[in-house]
Amino acid sequence: MPVEGAIFKDVDYQWRQMMSDVNSNPKATVIMENLSIGEILKECFTKLERVQKGLNSYLESKRGLFPRFCFLSDGELLEILSETKEPLRVQPHLKKCFEGIAALEFDEEKKIHGMYSSEGELVPFTRIIDPVASKGAVENWLC
Repeated sequence: MPVEGAIFKDVDYQWRQMMSDVNSNPKATVIMENLSIGEILKECFTKLERVQKGLNSYLESKRGLFPRFCFLSDGELLEILSETKEPLRVQPHLKKCFEGIAALEFDEEKKIHGMYSSEGELVPFTRIIDPVASKGAVENWLC
């Protein structure tokens, strides 16, 4: 997503510049006289559409790797993917991916030793899962 990130930064910069100009002179008649604002906004809209397409493609590729992600909204999936270095933050989304799993049992090193059912029963894993070792590939440790 580095290309989309750079495009978004450009749009964000242009937006902040326009808002700074509006803030320095908030009279609508002055803003309306600036004919380039409409063109800048159209260009930014086109760039944001490109970013959105890239983001959708990225999310679909992740859903293709781990179909249970299909049960999550785009926002929830983005939250999970952005929090892979902090596995405890993934827990609120477990119920949507796996029916009957309420939480995971973590140790102080953030390794996963088991799972709790919706009834509170602990089911220990036969092997310890280290989400940090997956280096951000959350689908590797959720499987």
